[in-house]
Amino acid sequence: MSDQWVDASQLPEELVALIDTLRSGENVLITRNGETIATISGAVREEPARSADSDDITVVATAMKLSASARDLLSERLGPGYLVLDLRSAPPSVDVLLVPPGSPQLIGNFRALYPKARIVITEIEDAELGVKYEGPVRRLLDAGAEAYLPSSTIPRLAEQLDRTMTQLNQLTGDSSVPLTIEAGLARE
Repeated sequence: MSDQWVDASQLPEELVALIDTLRSGENVLITRNGETIATISGAVREEPARSADSDDITVVATAMKLSASARDLLSERLGPGYLVLDLRSAPPSVDVLLVPPGSPQLIGNFRALYPKARIVITEIEDAELGVKYEGPVRRLLDAGAEAYLPSSTIPRLAEQLDRTMTQLNQLTGDSSVPLTIEAGLARE
């Protein structure tokens, strides 16, 4: 019997997502009544090809479970300068690693595995795509906080606060006098 080809769009999204995570030598066994009726094997994956202008491509790996359609949408919204991959199929040379909120030990492990990557913690909720990675900041914002400013110094806090208040006032159309901060304080 020869190989049979099936377009992934004809398969359930969960199965396609599972297949996307397979590495060489890993298998998914399809069973019926306890009997294996099919095996899907992971293919050998090579590092994604980069163009001759590889500095123009930013490889983003997602360390949270996202469907292929969610990764595709993220890639599309980022634009042609980005390639978004699931962490399990990404090369060790990724440029950006998106991770859900976790422990400092988890972040340390990611840092050790991907020493050149920029690690970005993200809290996301997209009901349309079935994605929910909530963390403490999202819970605080949902409770009524208006902004979260992770400042490293008082001058940086002043800069961030001024920018945030200006943007909030512009968004809400608040005609009251905006918060101002002396220019000398906003410099590090």
